[in-house]
Amino acid sequence: MTRKFSSARSPVQKAAAKQAQAVRDQLPLQACIQPNVPVAGNAVTLYSDGACDTQAGHGGWATLLKYGEHTTELCGHAGGTTNNRMELTGLLEGLKALKRPCQVRVVTDSQYLRKAFTDAWILKWQRNGWRTAGGDPVKNQDLWEELVEQAHKHALTFVWVKGHAGHAENDRVDELAVAERKKLRLA
Repeated sequence: MTRKFSSARSPVQKAAAKQAQAVRDQLPLQACIQPNVPVAGNAVTLYSDGACDTQAGHGGWATLLKYGEHTTELCGHAGGTTNNRMELTGLLEGLKALKRPCQVRVVTDSQYLRKAFTDAWILKWQRNGWRTAGGDPVKNQDLWEELVEQAHKHALTFVWVKGHAGHAENDRVDELAVAERKKLRLA
């Protein structure tokens, strides 16, 4: 008698896989791009977020940097933009604000941003001439290229947090990004 095996997972297997992914999402994962020289610098935690009114194209970004007892908040806005662009800008501006190479723990609610670094999407895009697996041009290539440059300066790890879920610093950068976005609406 021949037994047929199904590749479909049972509900229990699906639930276990989902739980395992949730745990993985919250672990600090090392970026696929490493600094050109070893970084022995300061340990900094960087929280970033972006916000966008997609119909109007009004966007805002924010970054909160924590080093020891010091906290710095940065934020800005742009017109004719997208939410992903603002997410990338928040991280980029935070990294550019660092005066020397640092060990940076990036905390974000953007899976797009995190997975680009932790699942090596950026490396695949570069190998493909900044094209996706489907052959389309990678959106926001200019920002990704700047982020790659910054990743060669700093030792990055990424932690994903669920947005709007009571994480104080993530909620703060969201609040700042939304406030920046609203400035364009009022202008």
